Amino acid sequence: MYTYYMETVRPKLQESRGYTNPHAIPRMTKIVVNMGVSSQLDKSALDDAVKDLTTITGRKPVINIARKSVANFKLRQGQSIGCRVTLRREVMYEFFDRLVTIALPSIRDFRGISPKSFDGWGNYSLGINDQSIFPEMELDKIKRTQGMDITIVTNVNSNEESLELLKLMGMPFIKKNN
Repeated sequence: MYTYYMETVRPKLQESRGYTNPHAIPRMTKIVVNMGVSSQLDKSALDDAVKDLTTITGRKPVINIARKSVANFKLRQGQSIGCRVTLRREVMYEFFDRLVTIALPSIRDFRGISPKSFDGWGNYSLGINDQSIFPEMELDKIKRTQGMDITIVTNVNSNEESLELLKLMGMPFIKKNN
């Protein structure tokens, strides 16, 4: 995927936007995969999330800890509330390739993802309801369905440039019916 970016996507972006500085050409800098676990579930729920995220990304996740106590959510300071993995360089491109070519098309009734999930700074966030769409997951060993958030961080500060980058990289966005 990195060679595809360097040989195909990068020249197209440079030609369409007219970049003179090669460092200004849009690129992905990192992908953050986050799994939140309800604080009311038992301890094994967090262990299962860590195991699943390790299987999907190939990296050991960091456990997120609550910074404040929130009585309405029955959350205490210092309690484990989820896990996350930050992917960079080769691992990021490999994960992105698996996400775009295998995982997203295997979602039932998949028609594309919304191009409205940009944060205003060129980063794209995507929520997935079920971890079983990844081919690494063995369906017999999944104890509970667990959703995840995937954030693709780019080096540009505009949504339009980032959208063009992700489209050229193969991200399946919904087509507008105008």
